[in-house]
Amino acid sequence: MSDLKKLAHAVWQCKYHIIWCPKYRFKILKGALQRSVEEILQQLCDWKKLEVLEMSIQEDHVHMVLSIPPKFSVSEVVGFLKGKCAIKIFDKHLELKKRYWGRHFWAKGYCVSTVGLDEVKVRKYVKWHQK
Repeated sequence: MSDLKKLAHAVWQCKYHIIWCPKYRFKILKGALQRSVEEILQQLCDWKKLEVLEMSIQEDHVHMVLSIPPKFSVSEVVGFLKGKCAIKIFDKHLELKKRYWGRHFWAKGYCVSTVGLDEVKVRKYVKWHQK
């Protein structure tokens, strides 16, 4: 019961495993860009009061386990994270404008699954799947 959170008129526990990748699945998320993406996503989640349970930035995709309040839809959150993150990335890493024209950094789709009773397994997978 301690995992339950409260809003004005709701008690909730909504956790999602979300995955998305850069356009053309380029293996570009490494070094300074990887650190920037992680920092930007954390700032955006803090701004929207989304709890980041796990985050893993791989060379060609992003894994996040998020706790999202029921007042936000998953598609709204992913759209916000991908859109604002892309804008901030292009502002911070000017060299990307040559490779990604039109300020489109992320591929269009994403994968999402709910995290239920196997939360520990999913969180371990996100944290350790590259090793």
